[in-house]
Amino acid sequence: MEIRYFKHWSSNLNRDMEFKVYGHGGKPVMFIPCQAGRFFDFENFHMIDYWAKWIEEGKCTVYSIDLIDNEAWAAKGSDNRWRTENHEKWYNYVIDEMVPYLRHLHGSSEGIITFGCSMGAMHAANLLFRRPDIFGGCFAISGLYDSQEFFGDYMDDLLYNNCPNLYLANMPQDHYYIDMYNNRKILIVVGQGAWEEPLLASTRWLDTVCCQKGIKARFEYWGLDVNHDWPWWYKMVETYGPWLLDL
Repeated sequence: MEIRYFKHWSSNLNRDMEFKVYGHGGKPVMFIPCQAGRFFDFENFHMIDYWAKWIEEGKCTVYSIDLIDNEAWAAKGSDNRWRTENHEKWYNYVIDEMVPYLRHLHGSSEGIITFGCSMGAMHAANLLFRRPDIFGGCFAISGLYDSQEFFGDYMDDLLYNNCPNLYLANMPQDHYYIDMYNNRKILIVVGQGAWEEPLLASTRWLDTVCCQKGIKARFEYWGLDVNHDWPWWYKMVETYGPWLLDL
């Protein structure tokens, strides 16, 4: 498998950011780590093992990017506005810097598939729902799609713009993004076992909003034994990867 490491300066974040590239062709997939994770988690948590066949066959290239969650969503107790501003800087880094770099490396402007588990799922879904003109699909596993778990009752304009359950609920029925969503592969998966309760509730909320708006996202609910943990996420990748990649 071809693996490459990159470090580049982000003007949005005023620091170096790192990422790794796995593969040599096929569909571009952006892996977003779990809460406060790092770009190397795709390897360290062995998710690479479950994408390896598709990567080696040239069906996809995975771009594993970095986060600043410890200065945003995961920074509970810090000033909330500071947290939301930091997240928006990270979002702008992805859109304005990471995506053009990724497209350059990939040699294509094909829509990027976002992929993540837990907090990575929230980021993956939010990126797709905010910018369906850039992202061609989303695979979100065991995610939260609102801010209550991390921010409680706090809300501001930036946080609202990063909560799909809220901004989609208020999206006009005739918004042109809805047609774009319906031409994307949007897959939202969650278990119903240990540590999944708030994520299950948030997923059902998103499911209801999508139904109300005519957004044809695919929602899958796994069993009561399916916990919030990597072994189940591996099984979900094995189950849905071929559908996501049109194999």
